[in-house]
Amino acid sequence: MKKASLAVAVLAASTSAAWAQSSVTLYGIVDAAVRYTSNANPGTSTKTMVPGGMSQSRLGVNVTEDMGGGLKALVNMEHRFASDTGAVASATDFWRQAWVGLQSNDFGQVRLGRQYNILFDVYTSTFASFRYSPYIEAYKPEIGMAMAARQDNMVKYLAQFGNIYAEVQVSAGEGQSGAAAALPNKTAGLLVRYNDGTFGAGGAFLQATEQTGKKIKATVLGVSYTDGPLYVHASWGQNKYDAVTDLLSSGTSATSPFAIALTTRGAYTSGLLGASIFNNNSADINKRTMYMFGATYQLTPQFNIGANAWLTKQTHFGLTGVPGFSTTPGSSSKADFYAAVADYAFSKRTDAYLEVDYTKTDGAVAFLNGATKRAGTMVGLRHRF
Repeated sequence: MKKASLAVAVLAASTSAAWAQSSVTLYGIVDAAVRYTSNANPGTSTKTMVPGGMSQSRLGVNVTEDMGGGLKALVNMEHRFASDTGAVASATDFWRQAWVGLQSNDFGQVRLGRQYNILFDVYTSTFASFRYSPYIEAYKPEIGMAMAARQDNMVKYLAQFGNIYAEVQVSAGEGQSGAAAALPNKTAGLLVRYNDGTFGAGGAFLQATEQTGKKIKATVLGVSYTDGPLYVHASWGQNKYDAVTDLLSSGTSATSPFAIALTTRGAYTSGLLGASIFNNNSADINKRTMYMFGATYQLTPQFNIGANAWLTKQTHFGLTGVPGFSTTPGSSSKADFYAAVADYAFSKRTDAYLEVDYTKTDGAVAFLNGATKRAGTMVGLRHRF
């Protein structure tokens, strides 16, 4: 009996040693800030606690299994939540990322599932708004240009050749119906970027198609430069939309399934700016362009300051015959965004920040209360683990 027990123990030890290259890592961010906003929309307080000032709070799991011969299995699941209440960030979007993949030293990496799209990847990896944080969660015009930032049912291929990185994205968009058809989940695109630690440059093109065949075509190009404590960047992005004639002629609401990707038409920036003044409906957008530029400087190992500007413009197809709203074909609207951030790191994982921002609009776009100007400021604390 003792010999049998010893044999089982030896077998178990040898088996676990053979499979000991698997790892499961729990990670997350908890971020909360107190924010003041001028000209707040009706029903919204000017003073609020936001559940994520610089970063959205999240809890994630990374799984890596080394299968030998340079081959690894990868899994990522990431849940977003509101740090002020503990609630799920979105009732219909519990897992913001959920994908499985394979990585090889020879062929690169393949991922299957819900994940970030290539527009989000190029913005955050190559010419991020701020060096220590890829964007301001509470104020992020560039993410409004990134076609919802994530897609379902995606197959993504990633490869690296020295300092050159490439990504290909394809998603089928199956299962969409009704208003869900407006979400840009049928996509195809390509990203190429270069980064040597000092100079970065990249570009991406992504096309989304909804069930009726209407399309969005998004293009992003940009550069960045890092020299010791200094980081500077500049980029150009454009979203071009097919005309939604059914919606424009009937004047129906923005929930129409014929309104392609209204999540991207509806605002210059996610959750910040209201849609066009007609019935909260911004289907009358032909093309939207954004120039982004800014700089971050590390004054001390713990203290960073940075400023950023986003200059945006959109042109209109022309909407007539709707009481209280009309645009001339080829006319344009503008929105300019400015923000500055001071960040102090108490440790490698915990930092505090002070942020100020200002928004100005012109043309057939305004805040939901009709205001064309808005200022904001927030003080927050963030911990990463």
